[in-house]
Amino acid sequence: MDNYWRFETSAVHAGYNAEDSQRSVAPPIYETAAFAFDDAQHAIDLFDGKKAGLVYSRIANPSVQMLEGRVATLEQGIGAVAMASGQAALSCAFLTIAGAGDNIVASSSLYGTTYNLLGHVLPQYGIETRFALQHDVAQLRRLIDDRTRAVFCETIANPAGSVADLEALAQLAHEAGVPLIVDNTVATPYLCRPFLHGADIVVHSLTKYMGGHGTHLGGAVVDSGRFPWKDHQDKFRRLTTPDDSHHLTNFSEKYGQRAFIARCASVPLRNLGAIMAPATAVAIMQGIETLALRMERICFNAQLIAQFLQQHDAVSWVRYPGLADHADAALVEKYLGGQGAGVLSFGIGGDEKAGNRFQDALRLVRRSVNLGDCKTLACHPASTTHRQLSGDDLVSSGVTTDLIRLSVGIEHIDDLIEDIDRALAASA
Repeated sequence: MDNYWRFETSAVHAGYNAEDSQRSVAPPIYETAAFAFDDAQHAIDLFDGKKAGLVYSRIANPSVQMLEGRVATLEQGIGAVAMASGQAALSCAFLTIAGAGDNIVASSSLYGTTYNLLGHVLPQYGIETRFALQHDVAQLRRLIDDRTRAVFCETIANPAGSVADLEALAQLAHEAGVPLIVDNTVATPYLCRPFLHGADIVVHSLTKYMGGHGTHLGGAVVDSGRFPWKDHQDKFRRLTTPDDSHHLTNFSEKYGQRAFIARCASVPLRNLGAIMAPATAVAIMQGIETLALRMERICFNAQLIAQFLQQHDAVSWVRYPGLADHADAALVEKYLGGQGAGVLSFGIGGDEKAGNRFQDALRLVRRSVNLGDCKTLACHPASTTHRQLSGDDLVSSGVTTDLIRLSVGIEHIDDLIEDIDRALAASA
């Protein structure tokens, strides 16, 4: 396949070659749990890793591999692993390199379930997370020690709307000899390719903008292939010494620059089993085909809605990266080409029930906790996506009780503004 296609062309064609599948124009669905062996020795060679081939769909499936190729191409990585959800992808990314006694240094401005995974679930298994404001590089540096295994952030924080300074965070991570892992779900590779700014690993919830239609759950981990694992053997022995969880494989020796993504697929994903279904992979590939078109319309709509909300008497504040007065406007220009993606948040004025009245009055905009859909969606994060967080954790993640999050879709802008205006009037 041509790796030098422009983005829109790669989104339609990358990862799939019709000549390999009976010349089917659409990617086929390989709906099978297992694959047959030529003979007994063939099976032994496949399980020993002496021959390349397919064994079982929990380990690899052709339809899923096509999607992995497309996602890796769009992010300009050397490989990807697709999984059942974005949270599965995050979990496997961390478990590929971290274990009991290790820690991760992360931005506190995160999606609620991600914050919960890092702050409360992984610590139950001995992996600590140390949170800091993502723009406070000095504080982040103080949190790093010899047991730190990664620095983590979201390109655009959900729902806080802050934009990470990827180059500064990459420099910080690399000075400490650890990778920068970036969740690029909200920005998508259409607006930002973190590898071009020093990131080492990218994670996606493919459920969101990549799939684009709110129909299939999926996630992906993408490897840049640039982090020098061998130069930091003491930190990353899971990649640089024989791994007793996978046939004593030394992933750095066997897979070279693909060591991370190879272990991600072979150990945490293979053993935890959070695999993607073949039909889901093909559906998400079809969604990716229109990613560029959808993001253009979504960014256009979100910009106009944010400007409308800024002028509305019932709105106390608006947070959208595309606005000229956004605190991270310089970073938006540097990393996102001046566009703010499709997630915005705003504060409802009035009493504590004003947000409920606003949501209940919506007719066109759907009340839903998903984002990245073609349909515009609204939610109240403090009582839904971030409900499991304590009061202090809510503050750390940038969520206030008056915050309403909009995930803007591709409907006509006039219909959206009319619906939002009517609901705001009802919130008073």
